Amino acid sequence: MGMSAEQEENSRSPRAEEWPEAEKAEKLARGAALKWASGVFYRPDKLEGLGHYRSREAQRNSSIQSRLKSTVQSHLEGVSAGLEQLRSAAGDVRSVRRDLCAVRWHLLGSAEGFQRLAPLRAVVTEHTQLAAVVRALPQLSSVHELLAQSLRLLHGQQLLEAHAGLMALERLREDITSQLHGSSSLPSDQALGVVESFFAGLQELSDALAQQLWRIVGGGVRLVREDPALFVSAVRIIEREESVDDALLLGPHAHHFPAPGRPKAWRQRFYQVMQETIAAAHFKAAHVDVKGPELGRHLATLQSDILVELRVVKDLMVQCCPPHYDILSICTRMYHQGLSDHLQDILSRDLDKQEIFMLLSWVLHVYQSPEMMGHPDLLPEVDVSTLGPLVSPEVVEQMERKYVGKVKASVTEWIRRTLEVEFKEWFREEEPEMDHLGFFQSALPVIVMQMLDENIRVASLVADSLQQKVYAMAMDELEAFLISLREALGECGKEHQKDRSTPKHYISYLLALLNNNMALSSSISTLHPGSASLAKPAEIPSSLQTALDRAQRKACRLLLEELLLDLQPLYVQLPSRKWLSGAQLVNSMCEVIDKYMRDFSHVRNPVFTFLLAESEHLVMNHYVRALMEKKMVCRSAEERTQLSSRLLQDASQLRELFHNLGLAESEQTLEVIFALQELIRLQDPALLSLEVLGFMTKYPDISDEHVSILLDLRGDVSKEVRNVVLEMMAQNPQSLPENYQPIFSNILVPAPELPFCLRKGKCA
Repeated sequence: MGMSAEQEENSRSPRAEEWPEAEKAEKLARGAALKWASGVFYRPDKLEGLGHYRSREAQRNSSIQSRLKSTVQSHLEGVSAGLEQLRSAAGDVRSVRRDLCAVRWHLLGSAEGFQRLAPLRAVVTEHTQLAAVVRALPQLSSVHELLAQSLRLLHGQQLLEAHAGLMALERLREDITSQLHGSSSLPSDQALGVVESFFAGLQELSDALAQQLWRIVGGGVRLVREDPALFVSAVRIIEREESVDDALLLGPHAHHFPAPGRPKAWRQRFYQVMQETIAAAHFKAAHVDVKGPELGRHLATLQSDILVELRVVKDLMVQCCPPHYDILSICTRMYHQGLSDHLQDILSRDLDKQEIFMLLSWVLHVYQSPEMMGHPDLLPEVDVSTLGPLVSPEVVEQMERKYVGKVKASVTEWIRRTLEVEFKEWFREEEPEMDHLGFFQSALPVIVMQMLDENIRVASLVADSLQQKVYAMAMDELEAFLISLREALGECGKEHQKDRSTPKHYISYLLALLNNNMALSSSISTLHPGSASLAKPAEIPSSLQTALDRAQRKACRLLLEELLLDLQPLYVQLPSRKWLSGAQLVNSMCEVIDKYMRDFSHVRNPVFTFLLAESEHLVMNHYVRALMEKKMVCRSAEERTQLSSRLLQDASQLRELFHNLGLAESEQTLEVIFALQELIRLQDPALLSLEVLGFMTKYPDISDEHVSILLDLRGDVSKEVRNVVLEMMAQNPQSLPENYQPIFSNILVPAPELPFCLRKGKCA
């Protein structure tokens, strides 16, 4: 059934070595056969059918070999026939090559003879052309008469007849020229010269006719109302010329001998003349005064003239032109583009804000309104919305910014002058005016708000985008105004520090300024575009709110400084033994405070409440600060009791005063003086650590330096007790609770006195 490896190696033929693919296929076939045989004859009883299988496979192999032999034989026969045909074709190619070489040698031998015939050929050509000219001489003799007749007709406004003569002359010239070109591809200069000499006046006639046509087209809007026949004749002539241009450009001789002066393209020139006429009539005057009212009159004239002329085009000129002219759309586009270029030129000049406003309003509202391009007489045929914007959005944006810049410069200068006037008002001999409720005020906020509101409302007449820009500018200018106002307050305060009698009504004008500031703050939201439709007032920009707050704080600080200047001589006297002896000092304080609070009552809430609370805090702060300046030390228990009583009486009197003025006791900070008197009143120094601990819990910002001064003020605290108190404070540090109003953090402790030393000696 099988073969050994050696037999298999020996059975390899040279063909297998040359064709490795065949060897691989043979191995695969042998493997498949072995697999099939092992599957069929795996049982001994199956070997009985071995002969049957062998004879069947032998028959099949014989059939396959016969088919292979017939296929190979047919291919060999086809290859043999193909080789025979290739041999026949190669012979034919060699024969043709020999014939071509022979023809080439014959031609080279005859070239010299052909060259000797060239002069004769030229003479024949020239003779043919001159013969054609001679045949046309009867027609050429009438050319001058036809030219003269056509010119007379043209001067007599008989355009169609003149043009008919022009076309007859052009056809005659074309016929003669075609005869010359038909006789040869290259006419002689002499023949062409003869023809051109006869038709020398033809171009002049054509130019004269064209000039007449363009004058008629230029006055087309007027002629279609007065003499439409003349305009119609011009259009008919233009269409005839367009037909001739098309025939010559697309005809059989279009690329051989183009006619002189063709193509005329008179239809294109028709549109060009229309555009030039429109531009010259409306947009290219020698000098257009666009300053001030003249600009408004110029725009009104454009609006009226363009509307009238487009009506004429729609109602009359359309009937005088062929439909494919689309004259209404073309004229609309010409007016639109010409007006756009004209406005671009005007906008490029240095315009003031009124002129920019006028132009923007006209471009954005008037142009497409029913008063101009949207007029009922023009609709629906005229639709400028399809032509794009009259002025590009970029230019509109640029002009809006330019307008805002002009308005800003005007507002800035106006506010500067207003502020100068207001600053001078502060130094008047009279108090500021009061409203019906007795609050000081001036006209400043009303003037400023009216001016800003007017500019915002004017901008709203042009576009929402411009209104938003002007509103943003107004907010910036209002912020700059408040900054300048605060600076002016500072200058006024400096002048007042030099001489407290100047200004005479310093406090009154500060109070008026605070009322003005509140009036501004409450009316700013009304400037916002669309504020009337908002459910709640618009928010004030954060930077502007900051400027308002800073101006208010500045005025309040100047008022409180004024109060402090009048209280300072009284604070200098405490603590002292004279102060302990009576209530004159606190009575004087109350008188000063009451006087200022009566003045402060001329300012509206919540500023009055703020000033009242700040005044109370200032009084407390400087009262405690005076106690901390080490001006006095109690020399006995009686003095400590007297000091404690004085503190209690002063604090009670001040608390009652501020309560009567409208400040609730829960909002007062004078409670700290009550706590201090408790610390002074304590009779047993050994209990000071507990008392100080309770004081620290209530006022966690007190420092050990503050406590040391208070202990010094008692005059009975030993070094050991002081150390215990300070050690207790160190062991019980306090953290400031949220929303705690500082008391002692703002009170500086006097620096300790340095010991006095002599030079080269011991310190005292």
